[in-house]
Amino acid sequence: MAVAADEGLPGTSTRLGAVITVAEALRGTVWRPGDPEHILLLLDQFPAVLGGGERVVLRTVRMLRAAGYRVTIVTFQVECDPDLLAAAECPVYLLPLHSVFSAGALRGAWELGRFLRRARVSVVMTFFESSNLFGGLAVKLLSRAKLIWNRRDMGILREPKHWAAYRRLPWLPDFVIAVSEEVRRHAVEVDRVPPERVGVVYNGVALPAAEEPRTWPERPVVVTVGNLRAVKGQDTLLEAAALVLRSRPEVEFWLAGQPLEAEYVAGLERRVAELGIADRVRFLGGVARPMDVLRQATVFVLPSRSEGFSNAIVEAMAAELPVVATTVGGNAEAVQEGVTGLLVPPEQPEALAEALLEVLQNPERGRAMGEAGRLRAAEKFSEAAMLRELQAAFAKAKGR
Repeated sequence: MAVAADEGLPGTSTRLGAVITVAEALRGTVWRPGDPEHILLLLDQFPAVLGGGERVVLRTVRMLRAAGYRVTIVTFQVECDPDLLAAAECPVYLLPLHSVFSAGALRGAWELGRFLRRARVSVVMTFFESSNLFGGLAVKLLSRAKLIWNRRDMGILREPKHWAAYRRLPWLPDFVIAVSEEVRRHAVEVDRVPPERVGVVYNGVALPAAEEPRTWPERPVVVTVGNLRAVKGQDTLLEAAALVLRSRPEVEFWLAGQPLEAEYVAGLERRVAELGIADRVRFLGGVARPMDVLRQATVFVLPSRSEGFSNAIVEAMAAELPVVATTVGGNAEAVQEGVTGLLVPPEQPEALAEALLEVLQNPERGRAMGEAGRLRAAEKFSEAAMLRELQAAFAKAKGR
């Protein structure tokens, strides 16, 4: 395994973005007098295809470093190209963990505790189930660092053991960051975390430069951005597309996202053919810079069946697009009905088509929604706003 470029390892001369183990890191110097406050982000994995949560982790690191913190990432598994991790611009360490019920897990927990103590980590932010639960226990039992859980959804990926563990460990975190008010409610009502320990920190996005001109396509383009999987509801969008095309045959539909569920994606491709809309639907695959795609579109749509809080919605608002989204999770907290976009129930293609047509047939109203969305993104969902809320969460955790 390659070695990471790390200001904490004297004499190491390697590229940023590579990965070493926590055990290897402990052989070097991980703290020096005068180092800034140290924040550690712990997450389950960096999968082969980075999802919204992993991308938020990388963005959070960049924001915290710019604010003067020292930041480190520790993860249990790395499947993606290490070059993708260079975007974090911080050390990335591997703590190999294949099962939390093994001798290896106990050894890993001990190594994590040693690293936290030696590196003088003040706050650990955990992401996803294994990091929250197994990692959180190691943090609290083996270090003095404060523990902050990040809750990004309402348990759609949990197994029964996770449901049971969350309900038994509501006392574990010093603070919980929820990505939306709906996720906060779930943490309090379902996971029984004391309400005073849970706060909302919305995802922040980098806003396009004010001087960048906004151009509109000659033909209307409806775009969605999200990895191709059933929870994202692209099948509902295809049914709605067929209805829209009956009255607006010139509209194009772009689906941007990595194909994560092979059977589901095959079903999407079959359905496009069955509906006779193959010439109006484009599967773009994964896109490295979603903003480049968004700024070529007319309307953004998110047909999800479940969401915690959608990065894609906020990015679309920042790109000055009107948004049509389903009323799940935190979508209604991002989209102001009738002001920045329209909201419809999930899994109802007729309602989705009607909302899309309402925007497409009233282009001036759509552009007004897009402008209102850009202003809302700048005010409420900027990286600066996210940083302020993160720092407030740190303060609350340290106050316990």
